[in-house]
Amino acid sequence: MYIFDTLMNRMRRGCQTMPYPKGPAPALPDRHGGALRLDASLCPEGCAQCQGVCPTGAITLEPGRRARLDLGRCLFCGDCVAACPHGAITTTNDHRLATRRREDLILGETGAEELRLAAALDKKMKSLLGRSLRLRQVSAGGCGACEADINVLGTIGWDLGRFGIQYVASPRHADGVLITGPVTKGMELALQKTWAAVPEPRIAIALGACAISGGPFIGHPQHNGGADPIIPIDLYIPGCPPHPLTILDGFLRLLGRLPKHNL
Repeated sequence: MYIFDTLMNRMRRGCQTMPYPKGPAPALPDRHGGALRLDASLCPEGCAQCQGVCPTGAITLEPGRRARLDLGRCLFCGDCVAACPHGAITTTNDHRLATRRREDLILGETGAEELRLAAALDKKMKSLLGRSLRLRQVSAGGCGACEADINVLGTIGWDLGRFGIQYVASPRHADGVLITGPVTKGMELALQKTWAAVPEPRIAIALGACAISGGPFIGHPQHNGGADPIIPIDLYIPGCPPHPLTILDGFLRLLGRLPKHNL
């Protein structure tokens, strides 16, 4: 009887998994804001109000140079958007944030106002990992927020496994590592050993502001300022923490699994 009731309840509920990426992307919450946009041409000489409120030094304003916004350091707190009297920094509500190169997260460096989004792996790596990707997640001193959003992707609404992407318990069974946290001195050796245990060819993904730059812990002597100084990174997914949709977009973008209408 109970089994019959369970089956009937499942049938009434139908499919709970979102249609993305075949369908449109779900809207981000109002408080999230998505990616930031910088129009450095609106920054007058001598104005540094946004720089003064940034808790991680993500904004730099040097005399004679364009304003820069480093989304790898950014916590997406929105303080700079509120503080800027000229509207030079704005939110876009765009969930797409992942890049392949660290320098592509810096807005205004070479006149870029928006992100250069991540390109897919090369043909050989796509053929190896495009349909089945196993990741060993390494929590290298983070607060647990990035890990929580990683876990969300395994729920019925997101169903990460439908893309052939899974988290594994051993680096011996992995195709790459997924790193969160600023890589504290106590986790440095653990990350190195995990990376060495992953069979080649392999990939590394830095997820969250901490894993990219140190995040809110920037300047503290007991961490390495992210994973970059320890192992080579193939994908950067910024945020504090990144929204699950941002994480999924980064994974699928790297594997070349996004349909054209969601690129």
